[in-house]
Order: sequence, then structure tokens, then C-alpha cells
Amino acid sequence: MRYIDMHCDTLGIAMKQHKSTITSLEGSMVDIERLKKAGAGAQFFAMFIPNRDVPEWFGEEKMPEHEVLLDKMCDIFRKTIKENENRMAFAQSFEKMQENLREGKLSAFLTMENGYAVRGKMENLKKFHDMGVGLMTLTWNDPNCFGQNHSSDKKLMQTGLTEFGKEAIAYMNDLGMLIDVSHLSDGGFYDVAELTGKPFVASHSNCRELSPSTRNLTDDMIRILANKGGVAGINFEPTFLNQDMADTKSRVSRMCDHVEHFIKIGGTECVGIGTDFDGIGGEFEISDCTKMDLFFNELHRRKISDDVIDQIAFGNVARVMKESMK
Repeated sequence: MRYIDMHCDTLGIAMKQHKSTITSLEGSMVDIERLKKAGAGAQFFAMFIPNRDVPEWFGEEKMPEHEVLLDKMCDIFRKTIKENENRMAFAQSFEKMQENLREGKLSAFLTMENGYAVRGKMENLKKFHDMGVGLMTLTWNDPNCFGQNHSSDKKLMQTGLTEFGKEAIAYMNDLGMLIDVSHLSDGGFYDVAELTGKPFVASHSNCRELSPSTRNLTDDMIRILANKGGVAGINFEPTFLNQDMADTKSRVSRMCDHVEHFIKIGGTECVGIGTDFDGIGGEFEISDCTKMDLFFNELHRRKISDDVIDQIAFGNVARVMKESMK
């Protein structure tokens, strides 16, 4: 079934394996061969930039400068498209995705996870958008120039955006760069919701009512996200799915529980897919993108209509792209 996945970390896997493309990868959950087999319509590829000294995550002995990391992952992304130009193409907007679909091609969107590399400068946001970045996940698991990340510390969790972060929201709206609040503090979420003039996303976040991880959205957040026309992407990470965060099994049934909760609280238009493939660990019933039909089949089994399943798989995210990206 055709679908859009708002988040994977496969570029980092390729870099760790010292691969020049992601056409075919060993031990990954995503590559181009399998995305085509799965029938994917669009895949968002994240350039993950941690503000930590973790060179081993990228197959390096010494932590590269952030500009070097970005250049390397962007180079892998571009080389992959060139190597597969008969079956995939770059996209940074709804219109380009539609053009690619008409040509029978997978759309590859470039995103950035963690705005740390922006360093509090609007010109860097423009530079990254010009590079091809269509979506930015404002924070990761540490604070940065945009604001505070999610945290088990209730005081930190209430912290909102920085002054730069607040100003950046309107600028990102103007650029047509999609705002992603996954990993952001609750206070930051509410600031984004108040300030943005366009729909925003939680690209890879689930429901906190069903799983207590601070990475997930409360029911109040789900309602606000839905009212703003936004979408949350179901994350396949077990600690974001399960009530018991020590449970390391990622089950299709649990993913669909979260889908049904999103629909109950925010309606059918507020939920999509954000697998977090290649950035998560555990025991997986959907161990790679070729098994995505297990997810859609379970939604069918639960008597969710074909129209709503198509919204979840594709239509909801496509609508947000149309309204927020350019």
C-alpha cells in the first residue's frame, strides 16, 4: 500500500557503514530496494545532528564537526537519488511529490533532526532550506537554540521556546519548512502551537495516555495538534508504544491501539506514520519497511474504513505538506 513515512535515520546507518548510498544496506530497516518493494510513496530521510560527543554512532573515531556530518549525509542522500533516478526523485513540496507519483517514482524528502546546527541564526535556516531540508525537528534529547527538549524533569518539561525559537517559527512558516515538535518539551509544543500560522507535525511520536514516555503527546496536545491541522506519525519504537517501558517488543497491535487513540481524541486527520526506522531498537514484528502491510492489515481487521486507512497511510501527511511546505 502506498504510504508516507515522516522519519527514518537510514542516512546515519549508511554513514556508520561507510556507504556512499542507501540503495542497498545490510542490517538496516530501510533502503531503496525495499522501499520500492514496499510500495512507499514518500520517505523522509533525517540528517541527525546530536549535540554530544558520540563519534561511534557515525563510524568515526573522532566526532566530526556538524557541518561535516551534514555534508556527508547530504552527499549520501544526493548520490542515492542519482544512482536511482529511474525509480526515485528528490521532493521538497506536495507538488513535486505529486509529479514524482505520476512518473512512478518514490519521493525522497530531506529533513534535519535537531536544530542545534542552526546555532541561533536565521540565515542558517535559509541555508538548510536551500540545501533541500523540508522539515526540521526542532530539538533532539538536549536543549539548543530553539528551546528545551522533552524531559522527565517537570520543571524543564514546562520550559518553552527561546526568543530565537519563537522568532524562528514565523520564519520557518515563510520559508515553507515544516515544523516538527517530536523531542520538544511540552512548553515548547504549546509555544509552537500558539505561534505557527501553518499546520505542524510530531513526525515520530505516539500517545502518552497509552505509553508514558515524555516523547509522546498528551491528549490535550493531540487535540491542539488536530485543531491546527497537524499530524503525528506513529513511532514503532517499543518504549513509545508500550505502557511498560521495560517491554522491548514492538507489536503491530499496539501501534494500532495508538492509531485508535489518536482518532478518538483528535479525529481521523491527525495521525500518520513516522516509523523511526534505523533509529530504534527492540524486537520488531515490523522489522523493516517491506512488512508495512502488517500494519495496514491490522487496521483493516479492526474495521477501520479503507478511506481512513488511506488518510493514515498517505492523505493526512500529504495535506500538511500541501499547506506547510514549499
